Amino acid sequence: MKINILGGGPEEFIPDLQIYNDENSIWVGVDHGVFRLIHQGIKPDMAFGDFDSVNEDEWKLIEEKTDQINRYLPEKDETDMELALNWSIKQGPEAIRVFGATGGRADHFLANIQMLGKKENLHPSIEIEIIDIQNQVQIVPPGEYTLKEKSDSKYISFLPLTPEVEGLTLSGFKYELQDRNISLGSTLCISNELIQPSGTFSFSSGILMMIRSHD
Repeated sequence: MKINILGGGPEEFIPDLQIYNDENSIWVGVDHGVFRLIHQGIKPDMAFGDFDSVNEDEWKLIEEKTDQINRYLPEKDETDMELALNWSIKQGPEAIRVFGATGGRADHFLANIQMLGKKENLHPSIEIEIIDIQNQVQIVPPGEYTLKEKSDSKYISFLPLTPEVEGLTLSGFKYELQDRNISLGSTLCISNELIQPSGTFSFSSGILMMIRSHD
């Protein structure tokens, strides 16, 4: 099972969702993202939000087309996206894909990135990524990972989310590394590329953000 979450970020940053719409997927709408799913012909299985960004007609359609709605007061401790992500992780899927979480307000975008890096959200058995029209973002804990070449996301960058990421090793890349420590703010690992059908990266401590992008 895979869970797809659509937030309310700018529509021009959202890829074609039909690519991800298969029988093994559950769709979760966040606030105005619920209406967007319906507008694209995708039935929301679950909805989260205070829905302060939808008008009366949109709300009526959401009530009519959505299986389960979790509506909250605007005054709450978590964002609508965090509530949706927390629920999704508890379902134990093999993957969670988040759309509509980039662009627009910088505070929301940065909060979404940092949210993926919370200790309780770093599940080795669940692949969680933020996807937009140009990027795929993952936050990973220490370990060894295999990446396959993707023609639509040639560039691969690694950025520390902790003061230090220790023992970073890259194999099968244009610019390889061996047991290097990378400090927060370093640009050493920006715009790398695979030179083989697959490659590996590993590190021993810290939290690492991986971004796969295309121009």
